[in-house]
Amino acid sequence: MLRVASCTSLLLLLKAVVGLPWFQSVGAVLVFYLGSGGWRFLKVFYKTLGRDINGALTLLRVKLQVKRHLREKNTIPDIFRECVSRHPNKTALIFEATGATWTFKELDEYSNAVANFLYAEGYRTGDVIALFMENCNEYVGLWLGMAKIGVEAALINFNLRLEALEHCFSVSNSKAVVFGREMSQAMTDVFSMMGKPLRLYCVGDCDPAILPSGTEFLAPLLQNASRLPPKDPGREFTDKLFYIYTSGTTGLPKAAIVVHSRYFRMAALVFYGFRMQSDDVIYDCLPLYHSAGNIVGMGQCILNGLTVVIKKKFSASRFWDDCVKYNCTIVQYIGEICRYLLNQPVRDTERQHRVRIALGNGLRPAIWTEFVNRFNVPQIAEFYGATECNCSLGNFDNNVGSCGFNSRILPFVYPIRLMKVNEDTMELIRTPEGLCIPCQPGEPGQLVGRIIQSDPLRRFDGYVNETATNKKMANNVFKHGDMAYLSGDVLVMDEYGYMYFKDRTGDTFRWKGENVSTTEVEGILSKLLGQADVVVYGVEVPGTEGKAGMAAIADPDHKSDLEKFARDLKKLLPGYAHPVFLRLLPEVNKTGTYKFQKTEMRKEGFDPQVVKDALYVLDSQQGKYIRLDDEVYKKILSGKLKL
Repeated sequence: MLRVASCTSLLLLLKAVVGLPWFQSVGAVLVFYLGSGGWRFLKVFYKTLGRDINGALTLLRVKLQVKRHLREKNTIPDIFRECVSRHPNKTALIFEATGATWTFKELDEYSNAVANFLYAEGYRTGDVIALFMENCNEYVGLWLGMAKIGVEAALINFNLRLEALEHCFSVSNSKAVVFGREMSQAMTDVFSMMGKPLRLYCVGDCDPAILPSGTEFLAPLLQNASRLPPKDPGREFTDKLFYIYTSGTTGLPKAAIVVHSRYFRMAALVFYGFRMQSDDVIYDCLPLYHSAGNIVGMGQCILNGLTVVIKKKFSASRFWDDCVKYNCTIVQYIGEICRYLLNQPVRDTERQHRVRIALGNGLRPAIWTEFVNRFNVPQIAEFYGATECNCSLGNFDNNVGSCGFNSRILPFVYPIRLMKVNEDTMELIRTPEGLCIPCQPGEPGQLVGRIIQSDPLRRFDGYVNETATNKKMANNVFKHGDMAYLSGDVLVMDEYGYMYFKDRTGDTFRWKGENVSTTEVEGILSKLLGQADVVVYGVEVPGTEGKAGMAAIADPDHKSDLEKFARDLKKLLPGYAHPVFLRLLPEVNKTGTYKFQKTEMRKEGFDPQVVKDALYVLDSQQGKYIRLDDEVYKKILSGKLKL
């Protein structure tokens, strides 16, 4: 009876979420049953029914709220105002670096002051102001204040300098820059490169002598501004909110457009999917110029009234101490953060905390269970998504290793698919009729999401650059005449619909007739080397087919035992996946969101005249790594040293 009731509940949900009549829903179930091998379907149905109901409920709640906000023409500031009215004196933000605590009322009033000041200065709806500063409470108040008068913030990576920094100002057509005092030198250096004069506002105290000429200090100007709500700018739910830039691992950063509805969708799916609670306290150690920090994390404060602890910069040594101090119940991670935490010495606080959820993406399956067991975190809330994508995934039921799921019972509820792709070129493989080919369980494919511009849950807003936007779309994917977003990521789905991250575009290479997954090899090598930073990529070798694997290893003191390393590799990896070349360097460059940068290293290859770090090559006859000098390099090029 319980299963019958659950099935009935699921069909009701499907009718609400998808809008299908009962008979179509039942028919779809029967079609899947017949097409999937009968009894195998019953196994999948039994294993995934509860998960799929939770997923459908999450979609339904978000969809209903999206409809309301569309109807009422609400914006993110409007929704925030509802939070303030519910609990004005509740703590909204805590800045760990200074201990500064802001209530929801104080955040509201600060953002009102920002809005009224900027409006008095002549800024209007549709204008863009760049925000270039490190994490702090004011950062949130500044972009929120801009949004209250329809001004769009360009959230700039505070690690950028010179050409890349100037590019971000110009591509967004910013009329002004608000920067933190810690960015003073960077602003002075880039000031002469600006193609047009921009108004400059500095947050914090700084010697005027080291600032670009004409810089104004923002704090005293805001003190004189009204803290009453500004005039409604007439913005709607699908209008632009701000811009978030790609990490820039290849080429210059691209400005992704974030509209109000996208901000809401991303934050709401996380809130309901992972069952957050109003009394949760989030530890946000991620940069606020990034979607994970500013939407997934900070969005819970702005939209749902949670308290957020802002960390100026991630610190592995202080992470658990901070969680204990501020009674955090949710922590955020991204990229390599979890591995850095595992690499820390054991301390008492790592098990004295109240953290119940670790929320993020990029936790390697190789260390997933180790992280859970060591730090006693009950739930890993891994998700998949990009700032601009319309095919986000969530691991709502704590399934080890997966980044999310899609229902196999009724997959059309959420119109995303893995489509067959040429993994070398990332070109979608099509049928003779011109449509893309869905992957079966176990088959790797590129994740795509159907674009429906009229639906805030399915729309794709793209980038400021139209060419970059067009590259992320494809036509005739699910059916003739449709459009879909191309994630550029290869995933694999198992028989239950769980998705597993395989590789980002360009992060696989072919060697000895086999495809090599760089993420898989990186995880194994890092573990062998005591959680050292390791980057794996393919390099071209003249006269050979494919690309040879190369591993760049952070080893500042050259302590790695390469003979033992070579022996251990034989136990853990097939021969074709062993790195042919090693590069030992002081540190591996990372983006501000803890992702490795390998583009330049890939270009430099293994030429000792180009690479100044220590290089080694795997001598297959001796079964060990030997130093790669000019003489050995010539032997490789001539074919005398076989790889």
